[in-house]
Amino acid sequence: MELGQPSAEVAASAPRARGPSVIAPVRAVVRLRRRVCLLRKRRPQPPGVGSEPGLGAPRADLDQPQFFTFDGPVELPSRMPRKRRRRSRLVLYPETSRKCRPRAERQSRAQRCLLLLVAIVGFQVLNAIENLDDNALRYDLDGLEKALQRAVFGQPAAVGRIVELLRDYLATHVHSRPLLLALHGPSGVGKSHVGRLLARHFRAVLEDGALVLQYHARHHCPEPRAARACREELGRRVAEVVARAEAEEKTPLVVLDEVELLPPALLDELHGLLQPQRPHLFHNAIYVLLSGTGGAEVTRFVLQNATRALPPARPGARQPPADEQLRAGLQALLARQHPLWQSAAVVPFLLLDKRDVVSCFREELAGEGFFPEQARAELLAAQLSYFRVAGREFAVTGCKQVVAKVNLL
Repeated sequence: MELGQPSAEVAASAPRARGPSVIAPVRAVVRLRRRVCLLRKRRPQPPGVGSEPGLGAPRADLDQPQFFTFDGPVELPSRMPRKRRRRSRLVLYPETSRKCRPRAERQSRAQRCLLLLVAIVGFQVLNAIENLDDNALRYDLDGLEKALQRAVFGQPAAVGRIVELLRDYLATHVHSRPLLLALHGPSGVGKSHVGRLLARHFRAVLEDGALVLQYHARHHCPEPRAARACREELGRRVAEVVARAEAEEKTPLVVLDEVELLPPALLDELHGLLQPQRPHLFHNAIYVLLSGTGGAEVTRFVLQNATRALPPARPGARQPPADEQLRAGLQALLARQHPLWQSAAVVPFLLLDKRDVVSCFREELAGEGFFPEQARAELLAAQLSYFRVAGREFAVTGCKQVVAKVNLL
């Protein structure tokens, strides 16, 4: 039958058309399952957990790309994840296991005592620095400076140097040697007046007149033949003053006027009192020596430098080179006469200008009960003798004759 033959061919070709449409999805599912199983095998699993039952060893998929690796196909499923080890610290004794320090690292008691001693010394030094001026407060050096500037005319440099030396010395009570002030200059320039002001001020601030000793050469030792007795008396009086001052923890003052008239035996006694071999109570004292020695050198210096104005000395200000040269020349001159002056702080007193003499007259007139009239003071000052250099006038005798002139009124 011709009509039935084509139907048979169609029936034979029908399964071939349906085959590819069913087998292709199955193959895709199998391929995906194999890939999932392979990914599960490669993923690390906790110990004791096996593979899924009923599944054999995974086979390598021929369709998947192959990568080069050192691991064989048998080692890959059996490899277990390794624990990450903690790197140990490079220390000898870990903090987690150290219970006590070894003996080599233990702090000794001597080291603790040393640290305590260093702390105490540092505190004492800091306290001493902060309270450095406490000892000088009792002497009222600011008031002394104001009194000297008000009462001593024409000597600003000398007054500034005296106060500066006293301030440095009185900053502490313990010293290695006494302070020796040597005031030198011509007659009538204010040396004795400064000595009296210093003695009055120290009597007031120390509240004990016995701690201030005033020694006058003409009054206490008038005869040169009694030099030995004068030497013993001076040594005894100075020893009493310094012993009493040491008991009260104060600094005494010894003022010696007209030292150029003292015999060499008394100068030797003063030089012995300044030696470091003496007991420590002799180191805490202030000696003020008033002398006219070197007056000619001071007069020559002032007349040669009359063209320049001598600036007043300020605390801490550096002295002009000419003033330093004058002090060095005076000290060299005095040291040739006696070794006492080698350790002295020389303070030169310069000549007084005419206006300074007028101020002396006004001060004396007010002290005697007269009205301090300027014209009257200038008239009295004109009666004195002066050095006239470069338009300036310097009194030959300073204010020495002021008292005598006022007493004649």
